[in-house]
Parts: sequence; structure tokens; C-alpha cells
Amino acid sequence: MKKLFLIPLFAAFVAFSGGALAQAVDSSTPDGLVKQVTEQVLGIIKSDPSIKAGDINRITQVVNDKILPYTDFNRTTRLVMGRHWREATPDQQKQIVEQFKMLLIRTYSGALSQVGNQQIAYEKRVQLSEDGSDAVVRSKIIDDNGRQIELDYRLEKTPQGWRVYDLNVAGAWLVVAYQQQFDELVKNGGVAGLLTYLTQKNQQLAQSKQSS
Repeated sequence: MKKLFLIPLFAAFVAFSGGALAQAVDSSTPDGLVKQVTEQVLGIIKSDPSIKAGDINRITQVVNDKILPYTDFNRTTRLVMGRHWREATPDQQKQIVEQFKMLLIRTYSGALSQVGNQQIAYEKRVQLSEDGSDAVVRSKIIDDNGRQIELDYRLEKTPQGWRVYDLNVAGAWLVVAYQQQFDELVKNGGVAGLLTYLTQKNQQLAQSKQSS
């Protein structure tokens, strides 16, 4: 699972974080948002040595400063937690969102050093829900050897424009990939147990990064 998500997942999240080189993005259409920001990310990664080297502080800064305009990570976390979200206090919800985001950052930041000359091919047709409030934009990452990896984006329509809340890499959706793990953690230790696990995992990853 980790190998499936490695490059596309984190690159996608950094893509939607924008960054110093990012230009204004038109979020009025789901495919327009995805195409503009995905094109920007490749340039950002290649031109910023700190991001390409997996600098956690730099990546975290970029995500915290710019991710909110183009994603709904709160919804991502709510979907991952499912019914357990309502069991958490508002303060716990806030902490879980932050710790989950940091877990993704720390787990996949090293993948950015592997980004090379990948090309992105998009399907022309955008899959819309019946009421037009949800969309799936499908694409493929093509590497130098012609190998393809499926990369799809699920978005919701908001008053502020389209927002990404889920990603599908090689047939595995991000939300689904973490749902079972979160469910088991809450069942075994409650919401507090889930928060403790996420916090300790992030501490372990941070220490591992420092010692490497």
C-alpha cells in the first residue's frame, strides 16, 4: 500500500498546497482546478531543493500556508473516521486532523526526491454526481519508461469553488486505505487511543528522520 501511494499521493497533496511559485488557480471547474495545480506542483518540486530533498519543515510550512484553499482535509479526516468522528470532542477532532495531516507528510515526504520527468494525462470526461456537487477527475502518471499509474481526484463543490477531499492511486482510495486502521484503533482504545497512536507515530517518524 505504501509503495502505491508513495510518489503520487504526497506529490498531489503538495500540489494542492501551492507554494511560493504557485499562480492563481481557477476553481470554478473540477478538472480546471486539478490540471492547473498539478502542473504547478511539478515545477515547484523541481525548482525547490528543500521540497525535493524532503525537508519536513519546508513541506509543513507549504502545506499549512496554502493547502486549505484547494482541499477539504477536515472532510477527508471525517470520512476516514466515519461514525467515530462524532465520538470525538471538538478539540480532539482538531488534533486528529492535524496529526493525520502530519502523518501523511512525514510518511511520504521522502517520495518527492523521486519525482522526475513524469507526465500527466487526463481523461476528457469528468464524472459528476447527479446533483453536480461531487466530481471525479481521472488521470494517469506516465514515467520515462511508459509505465502508467492511475491517479484520480474526488472533489466537492463549495461556495468557494471545487475542493479536493480524496485521492485514488492505482485503484486504492486514500480514505478507504485508512478507514479500517482508524476504526480498529478507536474500537481498541477509543478516540483518545487513536490520537495517542497518531501522536506517537509522528514522534517516531520525526526521530527516525533526524537519525537518518
